[in-house]
Amino acid sequence: MDISGGAAETTTARGHGDLRAVRLDGREPAALRVDVLHAFHATFDRHESLLELLRDDAAWLVKPIPQRHPLIFYFGHTAAFFINKLILAELIRQRIDPELESLFAVGVDEMSWDDLDDRHYEWPTPQAVRAYRRRVRDVVDGLIRSLPLDAPIDWDSPWWVILMGIEHERIHLETSSVLIRQHKLEYVKPHPAWQPCRDSGMPPRNALVDVHASQVRLGRDRGQPHVYGWDNEFGAHAADVAAFQAARQLVSNHEFRAFVEAGGYADDSLWSEEGAAWKRYARAEHPAFWVRGAGAWRLRLLAEEVPMPWDWPVETNFHEAKAFCNWLARQSGQPVRLPSEDEWHAMRQLAGIADGPQPRPAPANIELDHGASSCPVTRFAQGPFCDLIGNVWQWLETPTYPFAGFAVHPLYDDFTTPTFDGHHNLIKGGSWISCGNPALPVSRYAFRRHFFQHAGFRYVVSQARTQLPESHYETDRLVAEYCEFHYGDRHFGVPNFPQALAELCSAAMDGQPARRALDLGCATGRSSFELARHFEHVTGIDFSARFISVCTHMAEQGTLRYALVEEGELVSYRERTLAELGLVEAARKVEFFQGDACNLKPLFGGYDLILAANLIDRLYSPAQFLGQVHARIKRGGLLVIASPYTWLAEHTRREEWIGGFRKDGENHTTLDGLRDILGAHFDRVGEPRELPFVIRETRRKFQHSLSEVSVWRRR
Repeated sequence: MDISGGAAETTTARGHGDLRAVRLDGREPAALRVDVLHAFHATFDRHESLLELLRDDAAWLVKPIPQRHPLIFYFGHTAAFFINKLILAELIRQRIDPELESLFAVGVDEMSWDDLDDRHYEWPTPQAVRAYRRRVRDVVDGLIRSLPLDAPIDWDSPWWVILMGIEHERIHLETSSVLIRQHKLEYVKPHPAWQPCRDSGMPPRNALVDVHASQVRLGRDRGQPHVYGWDNEFGAHAADVAAFQAARQLVSNHEFRAFVEAGGYADDSLWSEEGAAWKRYARAEHPAFWVRGAGAWRLRLLAEEVPMPWDWPVETNFHEAKAFCNWLARQSGQPVRLPSEDEWHAMRQLAGIADGPQPRPAPANIELDHGASSCPVTRFAQGPFCDLIGNVWQWLETPTYPFAGFAVHPLYDDFTTPTFDGHHNLIKGGSWISCGNPALPVSRYAFRRHFFQHAGFRYVVSQARTQLPESHYETDRLVAEYCEFHYGDRHFGVPNFPQALAELCSAAMDGQPARRALDLGCATGRSSFELARHFEHVTGIDFSARFISVCTHMAEQGTLRYALVEEGELVSYRERTLAELGLVEAARKVEFFQGDACNLKPLFGGYDLILAANLIDRLYSPAQFLGQVHARIKRGGLLVIASPYTWLAEHTRREEWIGGFRKDGENHTTLDGLRDILGAHFDRVGEPRELPFVIRETRRKFQHSLSEVSVWRRR
């Protein structure tokens, strides 16, 4: 399949291609292929165009705010994301630059406001990242042009991964724009493609709109999507919404000014405990993008400060929006609060806003159709409201949570699950720079409550209390089974496997210095904690963000709750604590990271012991891992490998197996393969031994296995 025109010809002008979500339904494959190609180049171009606002190389490498990486990370991350996901999907076999693809793989820092990361990174130059992006562009362009396409594209299609990369970059287009606004002005410069709105004045008084009682039904169909969607959009949710009133307009800078001048930032009684703590830490006295001028307020935009546009929407984090609602409730005597997700959709239904890409130009300040900034809150009417979509995102009362039938995509299991913690609130409606999926009304994005986005709010008046859904995901069946495997009851008299492995590792050290250990493929973390009884410091790494989330929660909170399947839909509930396992002190010596065992970051090295438990037969390239692992271990240090050698093509391509087949007419076991690969740098210590383990699936179904444990000393 040939598509005429090269990469430079796929958009009408550099950085100005259409960034709308690609329609997937009712399309001929040839036309759909062209649309995906154009969407890829337009998005890649637009992100690169945005970063032309940076004045010099220093602007790339200085953190705009302490809690986030410098912009060089996000510029490289979106390109590396393509390669890492395409490798995982087996759509390509060769990496472009393993070092950059490791450096930029993970670390999109969802940190607490008081949890700063002081780890040092050796960032490449902007020129090196631009060159890397050019190579990624060529790879993805070639794949889009040549990959067989059967329309429609759905969740299971290999094309879904390409759309995933495009939409991921669109998210970071918005992220980068926020960071540029948070950069010092000395690091940025105006750009003709990124000019703001120049209209401003004084807004009319806000008014309340009656929203009648209604029912909302949400959730996309995973089998028949009409556009790309993230995992949290699929499933099913229905709710009856009581009647309420909602502000016609977004809260403007002028309306919020009354709260500032009334001393709202100084009155802790208006703030939640979390919000007041953030306010004190940040020393916040007004919205972050407001700048005190000489006798007048100014507003920080992408690359300039302008006289305060009082009729533009105020931009706040969740804590500020919530405190304003509490202040307005006190002033008015009415039950004022932020809307719930269901109430926002009730407003959307009343306004007649359907799901799907907007026409061009959009009847809203969205999709970059109307300049590179907010605009007056009265400019775009949608039914009885203004700016129900567009202008700025709108904070909701609702923490993000999974719909019934939620499932992670196997190639991106950490898009939403790390936010199911009760600390990330949903934002709706999109902003002026929201393109593609973020511009769709049914998209579901959430941020930590202290984070800043191009986000503001509107308020509602309602007697109904918002129902805050349970968002913790330890009901995920696989995660719960591993929680029980690591922390639960013994079954059939078999000792706890992670604990037994840690004791075996300690005995194998035989008096050697036990300073640093790496638990690779740590799953839900029990072996990491047990190793910390014997080692001064332990690092746990797993590929799955769901597992790492459990590990970090257990380390921080000391308590783990999960639901186990009894039979059918019946479940029982478990609670385990570090205290009852005698691991409280050990937990202080453990840290956890998400990572790829076949492509670890350089900082993970110098270990006295590495444990790889039930890992090698789940790697996409076990030989690659085994051929490199010696570089992570000190001379004289130990590598402990435990595995039942359950080779499956769904995890490891047949040609990547290191054993479990006939070679030269003879049986070639995995132990033979280990000896062949590790023999270049290791000597085996003693004979292998078998260690049993049991995984509970239901009350009456258990998986009983034997893991062969071998110990190898680095020469």
